[in-house]
Amino acid sequence: MITASEVLETNRMVEEENLDVRTITMGISLLDCADSSLDATCDKIYTKITTLAKDLVKTGESISREIGIPIVHKRVSVTPVSLVGSACCHTIGDYVRIAQTLDKAAKEIGVNFLGGFSAIVSKGMTHSDELLIRSIPTALATTDVLCSSVNVGSTKTGINMDAVRLMGDIVKDAAEATKDKWCIGPAKLVVFCNAPDDNPFMAGAFHGVSEADAIINVGVSGPGVVKYALEQMDRQVKIDQIDENATANFEKLCETIKQTAFKITRVGQFVAQEASRRLNVPFGIIDLSLAPTPAIGDSVADILKCIGVEQPGAPGTTAALALLNDQVKKGGIMASSYVGGLSGAFIPVSEDQGMIDAVEAGALTIEKLEAMTCVCSVGLDMIAIPGDTPATTIAGIIADETAIGMINQKTTAVRIIPVIGKEVGDTIEWGGLLGRAPIMPVNKFSSALFVNRGGRIPAPIHSFKN
Repeated sequence: MITASEVLETNRMVEEENLDVRTITMGISLLDCADSSLDATCDKIYTKITTLAKDLVKTGESISREIGIPIVHKRVSVTPVSLVGSACCHTIGDYVRIAQTLDKAAKEIGVNFLGGFSAIVSKGMTHSDELLIRSIPTALATTDVLCSSVNVGSTKTGINMDAVRLMGDIVKDAAEATKDKWCIGPAKLVVFCNAPDDNPFMAGAFHGVSEADAIINVGVSGPGVVKYALEQMDRQVKIDQIDENATANFEKLCETIKQTAFKITRVGQFVAQEASRRLNVPFGIIDLSLAPTPAIGDSVADILKCIGVEQPGAPGTTAALALLNDQVKKGGIMASSYVGGLSGAFIPVSEDQGMIDAVEAGALTIEKLEAMTCVCSVGLDMIAIPGDTPATTIAGIIADETAIGMINQKTTAVRIIPVIGKEVGDTIEWGGLLGRAPIMPVNKFSSALFVNRGGRIPAPIHSFKN
């Protein structure tokens, strides 16, 4: 049993180290909303979301006030919409209408984001899947809080290169469709490999078909807490050894990260149980992901510097990130009955001031970020690139990242933003949790022949486990 006093012990973490519960996300199945009539489908979707999640925001705010810990976002994820709309959507416009219905429902209940305008096409695309994917640019341009994702590969099925190639065009089109809003469309679009069914984080959250009718998933974040713990650790070693140059060894460093991750996850466990009880919705998972914000000190990059690299991107960065990700999982798994989602360390560029600094210092490139994604929670995240980057190059980047996920049996993703009218050296400012991003250079050599071949890249040999 987790007590309120156990959570209140974390007050210093909240006040000085930017600890927060990043999101309470209610997952809602829309499978029973499917209908041959588009009007009926939209009515059922709106009614179900506004009924089940009507008290989500109020409940989150109440828990936050009572325990004194910020709950930054309240969100909803839904069944991948290509499954729900397959019987009634015959045009791109039909899917756009469902998107606008979802946006309307989200605004009615007051959530920050709604995810699940999604398609799972890791092996092939149905006509419905393709219609939804082609509707994404208009859907994101005509809504405010809707988020979208497409899963184009998996370890079991390989990589759907037709979908990868199409997503190169969709990312470009989404940027063009929202160029009057700082090209924010692709910032709300994630391309996945091995997407989890229970991810509470946006923009990639959707409610998997294996889930219950409704569940509560909680995402906890605390990079500032881990940074503070590591700084305290090294200060104490200097005192104990009476040596200003002394530092903790890796055993002590790993133990410190694990213990801190345990404490952070206990906060999430308490919040999830309370939200589940008050909303009368089953508890799903805790996602312990060190998700940075633009706030100073709330940075995964700063943790990597505490571990010992001068700047993210320096030699040793990938090893430091691997250590961090593993210890976060080991500490968190002992603190909750159910840990899931992505759980680990995120490395978005625009949302992490330390990553921005590393890019601007010339230490961090897209190629190094790609190497880091082999060992972190997700992938290439919130990276701004020149607006004239070819769609085939974007598809090539997606293919590379998908291959990393497929071969390594892990979730990987791409959330990349071609900013229309911007060049390398410029910056784009979105504000809020999305932060700001320097425009990063992209390899100029072409991958057009590769991505235009069509078909599938087969699953790796180690995927056959039966």
